[in-house]
Amino acid sequence: MTTMRDVARVAGVSAKTVSRVFNDDPHVTEETRDRVRWAMQKLNYVPNLLARSFRAGADAAVGLAVPDLADPFFATMTSSIELDLMRRGMAVVVTSLHPGADERTALEQSYLAPWRERTPMVFVDRAPRGLSGVYVIEDDVGGARDAVTHLARHGHRRVAFFGVSTPVATTARRLKGYRSAVAENGLADRPDLVCMSFESPGESAAELVKRLAAPDPPTAVFSSNIPCTMALVLALHQAGRTDVAVVGFGDIPMAEALAPAVTVLDQDPAGLGRIAVERLLQRIEDPHAPLRRKTVLPVRLIPRGSGELPPSRT
Repeated sequence: MTTMRDVARVAGVSAKTVSRVFNDDPHVTEETRDRVRWAMQKLNYVPNLLARSFRAGADAAVGLAVPDLADPFFATMTSSIELDLMRRGMAVVVTSLHPGADERTALEQSYLAPWRERTPMVFVDRAPRGLSGVYVIEDDVGGARDAVTHLARHGHRRVAFFGVSTPVATTARRLKGYRSAVAENGLADRPDLVCMSFESPGESAAELVKRLAAPDPPTAVFSSNIPCTMALVLALHQAGRTDVAVVGFGDIPMAEALAPAVTVLDQDPAGLGRIAVERLLQRIEDPHAPLRRKTVLPVRLIPRGSGELPPSRT
């Protein structure tokens, strides 16, 4: 682990001078600043801001980066994390990553390596790529398998998969669970039953609804995330096709008020946030304590009507 003394040694200055540079002391010459900054970069030195805050008696600040705050799942999880940490006197700084805008954040997290040794990190909903770390996720594979099996038990033989085509691992895991259930239940295994949204879930949902008029169309749809489910339900209602069975991964707003009410897999985003905070606080308290690297939380199928519809005869 690189320390301030290591930076001082490489820069040829005292540790106190390194501290002054970091704190932007106006009495440090520009030449010295350049040498210290060069040494920091060379050693990948990242100051331990959390420890500095505690020593100074100030509230610690925890950063929270989520893909999209407009997504009800991430909004609920964020609210849970904020409330939990604020009760403990810790400030929370939230930012939205929007994976489509930065391919690096979507594909892997190896760029966080310089911070890992001095900054406690916990990954939520998605396992890190290109970097080892503690993470908390849901049972995406098992949940998807349960959803498709549920539809099969209600007589459906042609079940479509609707998801977002991104490098995010949750889609891949849920597609894996879907395919596993298709094989286990002897359902139709056709490429045209897998519908991926590359841009807008709304446009892709409309395309999927059009397929319902084709020969041997799907009679049920497993929707792999909340934005897709919201877009799909709207498209089905607009087309007057409320006879198509739907199970969505993640609960959606007003799901129980629709007709039929939407059957979902409940992810419990608030509970996910609470466990993530527990893991983070354990890591803060003892950065070197052995923690379980992977925590997988179960999801629960909530039957409300849409997932229990029989295959349409039309």
